Amino acid sequence: MITKIHLNKVASYTTSATLETDKKVNLIYGLNGTGKSTFSNYLHKKMDDRYKCCSIEGLTDDHDLLVYNQSFIQENFFEDDSLKGIFTLSKENKEAETKIANALEEIKKLQSNRDIKAKELDTEKKSLNKKLDIAKETLWKIKTDYSGGDRVLEFCLDGYKGSKDNLFNHVIALPKPSVKPLKNISDLKNDLQSISGDNAEKYIELLHIDFSYQNTQTKNLLDKQIVGNEHSSVSQLIKHLGNSDWVKQGLQYIPQETENSTCPFCQEDTISKALLDSIRDYFDASYEADITALKEFLKVYSDGIQNLPSKSVLESNPRLEDYRRDFEIKFAAFTKVLENNKKLIEEKIKTPSVSISLADSSKLLEELNEIIGRINLSIREHNKNIDQKDIVKSNIKKVFWDIMRWDYDQTVSSINADKSTSQIKIHSLETSLKVNSESIATQHAIISEEQKQTVNIESAIEKIRNGLNDLGITDFEIKKHSENLYKIVRRENEDKVFHSLSEGEKMIISFLYFLELCRGKKEATDAGKRKVVVIDDPISSLSHIYVFNIGRLIKNEFLGKKKTSTDKETGEQKIELEYNYEQVFILTHSLYFFYEMTETNHDFRKESQNLFRLIKNENGSRFIPMKYEEVQNDYQAYWFIIKDEEQHPSLIANCMRNIIEYFFNFVEKKDLNNYFQQEPLKANKFQAFYRYINRESHSLGQNIFDIKEFNYQDFRDAFRELFKVSGYEEHYKKMIRK
Repeated sequence: MITKIHLNKVASYTTSATLETDKKVNLIYGLNGTGKSTFSNYLHKKMDDRYKCCSIEGLTDDHDLLVYNQSFIQENFFEDDSLKGIFTLSKENKEAETKIANALEEIKKLQSNRDIKAKELDTEKKSLNKKLDIAKETLWKIKTDYSGGDRVLEFCLDGYKGSKDNLFNHVIALPKPSVKPLKNISDLKNDLQSISGDNAEKYIELLHIDFSYQNTQTKNLLDKQIVGNEHSSVSQLIKHLGNSDWVKQGLQYIPQETENSTCPFCQEDTISKALLDSIRDYFDASYEADITALKEFLKVYSDGIQNLPSKSVLESNPRLEDYRRDFEIKFAAFTKVLENNKKLIEEKIKTPSVSISLADSSKLLEELNEIIGRINLSIREHNKNIDQKDIVKSNIKKVFWDIMRWDYDQTVSSINADKSTSQIKIHSLETSLKVNSESIATQHAIISEEQKQTVNIESAIEKIRNGLNDLGITDFEIKKHSENLYKIVRRENEDKVFHSLSEGEKMIISFLYFLELCRGKKEATDAGKRKVVVIDDPISSLSHIYVFNIGRLIKNEFLGKKKTSTDKETGEQKIELEYNYEQVFILTHSLYFFYEMTETNHDFRKESQNLFRLIKNENGSRFIPMKYEEVQNDYQAYWFIIKDEEQHPSLIANCMRNIIEYFFNFVEKKDLNNYFQQEPLKANKFQAFYRYINRESHSLGQNIFDIKEFNYQDFRDAFRELFKVSGYEEHYKKMIRK
């Protein structure tokens, strides 16, 4: 069964239009020129190159598509003087008839089973497609996040920005990295920006810090308790006091006149020259040499600290930014140790008798230089990258997709698992369907072979004659012309009779022939394919009496017959619809005929029929689903059209004129000229509308374009004013709201 019909880039279908259905019976209403003929012609000759942008879903090889339209009439009645015979089964060969019946029953079972499998296959494919669409939408976020504006990584998406399918296929084909990428998106942006534009600047490497001012000799001096001459007369006293540093410091406070001078320690006049000489003799040349060595070491150590690279200068290098925290910690720890050591040396000079030990800064210096080494490696890479921008961008692109594959792994893994599971099921169903089709082909072969013994064309001839008689048509008939051909004859005349028929007679005989074609077979060997029937405007040239009769034929043959059956479980009787054909599409321009074809029972209609309106505006033809309650007469349909300003101008104006003629000439019997002499219809902007409405021939509607007179709003305003001045404004409001 056909589920979708897509029409695109052909005739009035300038943009894609889709009719989607799940029903046996599909009724399509559309005014002339909206695209009905294109619809039926496509189904009649769907392989024609004109329809290369069109497609059908649901039609399989075991469907026979039968289309009744003007092309069918032209091919069968105008081009040839004789008609091809329609073969029907006779009752003469019971054995063949039984074999055919058994084969048809088997085909019915096989087709039923295939329909179930096909539905499962369709459901599985739709389910997989839905999952694929969700996955594609999820991965499309990569495009929206990293392209457009000043997105620096947009170049990574080259080739994948214009299609969700391309991006999706690219990502799922990527292997997942074995470990999480070391760099993140921010790192990649920084890497690219560092070699782009104003940032494309090479940097000088940082110098390693050297600080080695502590040796064994220095260590011995700092450990040494520096004291005076032990042979001095005061050495025992100073040793007893245990504080030579205190005595040494006190010397600076003794005045130049030493005899009977005031002691800086006891503040008595006890200092004599002899005592002062003894004290000074205690602090001999060896003592002074050690103190001098300490002071020199302090100066060298302090100069070393002072000559360290400035922290601010080091941090001014942009490549240090990635290591700033580690650098600041190591630099602060190192310089803190140096400053503490400096203070210890200063204390040693003040109190040389006290041993000190400086903290070892070598480990901290090694760690600091290790950080500087890493910074210099980054600087070398940066400088190299500037010289090799293409390689860098290529590496950035690779890492970018590694990150995307890692970040979207849940989506990729999930859809890959779904695809694998679904494809196994799809393969199994397709294999089953292939076996099923082969079995059906076997049964078709049996039918073709047996039908050779039990088909004829006489039955179809008789039914067409009966159809003509039922319609009261007796002045021409159809008869057998040769073994497999018919001919239309009028009394004794058998040459080109079809050309002499009226349009209505041509329509009737061609439709009766088509009806028998649907019931029978084109060839004696045709097997029992499922038939999809398309009927395009079968009543376009018929009088009302024939419209009714043709309508009855169509309803009885194509729209399903009510059949009473008993429920096996409950025993209750129920009414079901039984169909002669797989599916039917009926197109018409007549709302009366459209209404006649609709099923009046709500439940049956809901089960079996879809209703569509085919419209055309400046955007082309398109299908609109209809509800039964929307089915209106022609007068109401004209109102529907004029409310859509996108409809073709000549169609809108023509519908306005039809409404006015129907309402004022046939319903109210009013003279329009009197109304157009009243305000505001006398306004200049309404004169084009007045001239158009008063033209005698509808065919002149095309002149609107030639004189550039059509203005939708002006015409609609004038249309409203006409009903207003004539006293029927309420009627206008009621109809324009529907």
